[in-house]
Amino acid sequence: MITLNDYLYSGDTVLKILLRYSADLKNEAKETHNPIDLAHSNFLIQITELLEHTDFLTSQSHRIKEFYLYMTQKYPFLAFTFKGRIKSLIRAEEKFNAYILEYIYNYYKEHGTFPGDAQIKNNLNCFRDLIAYRIVISLPQCHVKDDEDLETQEIRYLYEIANVLPGFLEERGFTPELSGLPEGERAPGLDENVSPYYRDYVHTPRPSGYRSMHITFYDNPARCYTEVQLRTKDMDDYAEIGAANHFGYEKSQEENRSKRNIIPPGKCKTFDEAYERLIKLQELDLADIKVNMFKAYNNHLINDGCGLFRGRQILPFEHLSRFQNDEV
Repeated sequence: MITLNDYLYSGDTVLKILLRYSADLKNEAKETHNPIDLAHSNFLIQITELLEHTDFLTSQSHRIKEFYLYMTQKYPFLAFTFKGRIKSLIRAEEKFNAYILEYIYNYYKEHGTFPGDAQIKNNLNCFRDLIAYRIVISLPQCHVKDDEDLETQEIRYLYEIANVLPGFLEERGFTPELSGLPEGERAPGLDENVSPYYRDYVHTPRPSGYRSMHITFYDNPARCYTEVQLRTKDMDDYAEIGAANHFGYEKSQEENRSKRNIIPPGKCKTFDEAYERLIKLQELDLADIKVNMFKAYNNHLINDGCGLFRGRQILPFEHLSRFQNDEV
C-alpha cells in the first residue's frame, strides 16, 4: 500500500507529488482491482486541476469581490476581511481517509457487517469545500453604545450579511445548496428563506465551542462547488488559534483510536488502509518534510509557500473601518 507520506521527502513540488501519487494509486488500484483507491486517485486529480487551471478561479474571485464591494458601501464602519483558499493537500488527504473511517464505522455499528465498495464510493462524493472563502467581520468598539453589547451587535451584522449573501451570489452564477441538516431552532436574526442553506454553528456551536456559519454554493460558470464561511473576529481567533483548533485535533485523534478499537486490524481492508494513511499523516514531523516552497522548524513554526499544509491562498481582501473615531 502506498501513502502520501512516501512522496514528502524528495524535494518535489506539490503538483509533482500530486501527479505521482495519483498516478501510482491508479496503477495499484488497477492491479489489485481496488475501486476505492481508484476513487482516491480521481479525488487527487480534482485538487491537481484546481492548482493547474486558474482561469475559473480568477472569474470566481472577481464575482466574490463584488460582494466585498457591496459590503464596503453598506458597512463602511465595519472592519472585515475576505479570504479564499484551496484546501491543502495534507488536510484534503486526511479528510478523504477520515470520511472512509467514519462511514465504515457507522455502518458497522448499525448493521454488524461492512459496507460494499459501491456504498463506500458513493459516500465519498460529498466534498464541497476544496475551495472555500471566509468573511470575518469586526465592529470597532467606538461604534458600540454604552447600553449595547459588542458581541450582540457583531452577530446582528453577521446575520444581516448572511441573509443577503445567497441571493446576491445567485445573481452572479452561484446556486446555494441545501445544508442537508435536519430543521432545528432557527436563529432570530436569520431569515426563514435562507435558513435551509446554512449550517449555523453561531446559534448552535459545536461541542468544541467552534462558532461560524457555513454555506455551500455550486458555481455554474466554473462547474465546481465552493464553501463560504462567515464569522466575527473573536470566532475566527477561537477557531484558528484558540481552544477549538487544539480541541478538534485532539478529539479527531481520540475518535480514530476508538474506531480502531471497535474494528481491529484484518476485519476490513478498506478501513485498515484508510486508518494507516490517516495515522501516518497525523504523526508527521513537518520539520523533516522536503517539499519545494515548504519549510518547517517544527509542527508550529511553518512557512508554507505552496499550500501543502495550510492551503493555497487565492483571495486576500481587507477593509479597515473608515470611521474609527467618527460618528456613523
